[in-house]
Amino acid sequence: MSRTFPRIGRRRALQGAGAGVVVLGLLLWWLLPLGEDPPGGTITFSTGTRAGVYQEYGSRLRPELAKDMPDLRVRLETSNGSQDNVERVASGRADFTIAAADAVAAYEARHPESKAELRGVARLYDDYVQLVVPRDSPIRTIADLRGKRVATGLPRSGVRLIADRVLQAAGLDPVKDVEPASDGIDTGPRQLEQGKIDAFFWSGGVPTNGLRDLADEFTFRFVAIDADLVAKMHDQDESTRHYRATSMPESAYPTVQNGYAVPTIAVSNLLITRADVNVRLTEWMTRVILDSRDEIGSHVHSAQFVDLRTAIYTDPLPLHEGARRYYRSVKP
Repeated sequence: MSRTFPRIGRRRALQGAGAGVVVLGLLLWWLLPLGEDPPGGTITFSTGTRAGVYQEYGSRLRPELAKDMPDLRVRLETSNGSQDNVERVASGRADFTIAAADAVAAYEARHPESKAELRGVARLYDDYVQLVVPRDSPIRTIADLRGKRVATGLPRSGVRLIADRVLQAAGLDPVKDVEPASDGIDTGPRQLEQGKIDAFFWSGGVPTNGLRDLADEFTFRFVAIDADLVAKMHDQDESTRHYRATSMPESAYPTVQNGYAVPTIAVSNLLITRADVNVRLTEWMTRVILDSRDEIGSHVHSAQFVDLRTAIYTDPLPLHEGARRYYRSVKP
């Protein structure tokens, strides 16, 4: 039996549609900071090497920024990594970047005046130090790298900074006691596969695509970096306090680790900018970073760990005023 539904008059339909528009408008006003128009203009975002996590994160972030700030042009620029990134932001060549906390602290130690310039936006995710060797390599410890051909990362990269410190903590001179090669994640895997190097360091979020791809065609393993070595690194200088002993989870590279976690070092990554970058722009940037976690995290695994509860801890940098405004606005 068919049912007869009452007809909705034209006037009532228009009233209902009008109410819907009002509700939608109020919702958009609530979601956007203070109901303001989105910032526009052009910014430069310094990323990293082409096969690294920084580059992939920046590439995924740009369309997310475009959704909320359609008049903002984001220019992505590749770099050698953390040390290079910090210098670019401090010098004004870039407006935003990602850098490891140790690289930020090391830069500030060399350039004390930068403490008045650099600011934190958000703590993002952790980098894990990954020392890679062929599966049948005799290298079992850091000390075994003596006399070997070792890729320690590109100049001014975060990898170079931390690799040199790991070698020094193990009693090795990074220049004299190994044959250093300036390969990063973009070239290191291929060099290892071809036997041109014996080992290479990488510091990045896990899994890193460059290593995941290598695992598909070459058998390798990770060399453990024990906690006692991390303790020795803490004696080197103030910036090494950002290193902590941990284990790379067994799920990072399942076909390589075979169910075993790998003792290593972790260091936090920060989104950074300068104090003179526009407050409204930085507030909007902070909101997009937190709101886009799930979307970016579906492609960049490390991004899943961006969290509002920890994002505010941008040590060694104070928060930018724009970021501070955002965190205050969402404080429970």
